[in-house]
Amino acid sequence: MAITAVEQRRASDPTGGDHPAVVFEHVSLAFDEVVVLKDVSFTLERGHTKIILGASGSGKSTILKLIVGLLRPDAGEVWVNAERINGLSETALMHVRQDLGMVFQEGALFDSLSVAENVGYKLLEEGMAADEVWQRVEEVLGFVGLAEHMDKSPSELSGGQRRRVAIARAMAFKPRILLYDEATTGLDPITAISVDQEIVKLRDIEKVSSIVVTHQLRDAFYVATHEAYAEGREIRTRPAGEQKADEAEFIMLKEGVVAFEGNAKELRASRDDYIRSFLS
Repeated sequence: MAITAVEQRRASDPTGGDHPAVVFEHVSLAFDEVVVLKDVSFTLERGHTKIILGASGSGKSTILKLIVGLLRPDAGEVWVNAERINGLSETALMHVRQDLGMVFQEGALFDSLSVAENVGYKLLEEGMAADEVWQRVEEVLGFVGLAEHMDKSPSELSGGQRRRVAIARAMAFKPRILLYDEATTGLDPITAISVDQEIVKLRDIEKVSSIVVTHQLRDAFYVATHEAYAEGREIRTRPAGEQKADEAEFIMLKEGVVAFEGNAKELRASRDDYIRSFLS
């Protein structure tokens, strides 16, 4: 049986090692005269969450594009799994991307494919045997509570279900880092919470490192202050203890500069006018 690129990567580094998942060191980026990010530094520890907040145009989504190598910084360094990615060739970047999953605001599903085919197509492209692909597809759709919808078209699903399919697709090839770009925007509060719960479950049960870009404070605080646990065959979420909640850190961007970095308790306690205005 052929060994996929993902399996080769896992064999060489099965746990992700002791190094952080993502590191930004004094990263700056401008488009012509418009400064998008200025001297941004942060570290995402393995199995933890960074939640990036900020007004529209503050540079939130740009950080994700830098992580996946769609953009390159003008200054500073970006590290993914202890590999400095700015300066890598496109071929080398493809190797790094094997360990990155991304969930977009609209889900970006293929309407011409079934739910199962959407989730499994990358695994098939990687050369995994078809029977193993469909076993993995069933597994991840069961994880997000959508196993009974495998044969449906994405157009037959609700908005929240489509986002959960997108999460299943992102986790199908077992990436150790997941990036969420406004994954709950446009959803009603109850549906958004169901997506937040999947983000928490992946972090705590699958040990995925995650970066959540959002302007939805309700969802940001839910992800930061809840944890997942197994109860028999069920995976549930509950309010996290203080130590667990401290593992999720917020980054507040203001015009491309880090205006705040800390946990939920520290964010709520901040007296900074910009942060107070954002939180209100």
